[in-house]
Order: sequence, then C-alpha cells, then structure tokens
Amino acid sequence: MSDAETKIVTKGRILIADDNPVNQELLEAYLQDQGYEIEFASDGIETLEKVSSFKPDLILLDVMMPKLSGFEVCETLKKSPGSKQIMILMVTALAELGDIERAVTAGCDDYLSKPVHQLELVKRVENLLKLKSITNELERLRCYIDSMEDSMGPQTPPQK
Repeated sequence: MSDAETKIVTKGRILIADDNPVNQELLEAYLQDQGYEIEFASDGIETLEKVSSFKPDLILLDVMMPKLSGFEVCETLKKSPGSKQIMILMVTALAELGDIERAVTAGCDDYLSKPVHQLELVKRVENLLKLKSITNELERLRCYIDSMEDSMGPQTPPQK
C-alpha cells in the first residue's frame, strides 16, 4: 500500500475546549467511534492557540473557562476572517435564556446544555460538520464562478 492509501481518513477535526478533564474525557468517549480527529484545550488562550495549529472544523466550547470565557473565545474567532468559518457548539452547564442569547450573540452555531446525552451530541456534531462541508463547497463554487467571470471580462446581455 502507498502512503496515500494508508493515510487515515477522518470525518472532521474537533477541538474540545473545557477546563475539566472529566468533561473532556466524556466528550471524547461519546465521539471516539465516529472517526473524528480530536484535540483538547483547557482554557480560552490555549483554545485560540490550538485553533491556529490544529485548524479544527468544529469546536466543542465550554463557557466557563479560565483566562478567556467561551463567550470571549467565540467572539474572537467569529470576528477573524481566518477562523469565522469554524463551527462552534457551546457545551455548558449554563442553561438560562440569557446565557443562550449571549452565546448566540457571541456567534456560536449551536448550544448544548450539560449534562450531555451521547445521541444528541453525536447528531449535533454530525449536522454541524455537514453544514460546514456544504458551506465550504458553496464558497469554493462562488470563488470559481467569480474567477470565471473575471476571466471572461465584462459581459453584455444579448439584444432582442
């Protein structure tokens, strides 16, 4: 087998950002059979650093973390052109309407309250990664169309 044939194909790259190792282990256990490549971060600053090095497709982001809260991390990522396309699923014990509104305002793509149920987590992760894939393909096609239009020059509509 060639190197290309033996390369492991993952369904997506997930960064689990939570300061509680037990929560990290639980989320990883729930997702371990799904074929995802998983990395961890334990605080807000480390999360931002891991985004640069790991380049995740999805972040499972706890709200209450040291150094920067999940809200602050989410706002930072969604304001940056290099990371705004990353899907963010807030996974938190905060479940009040005001917390959910703040998460949405910060730019999260979905919100899941703890305790997390495995089936719900797996389906939300799957759906967010499908959405990311579709969004990436749409952006690729938009760029292709733009380049085709640029190469053809200005077009005038046919005269009747």
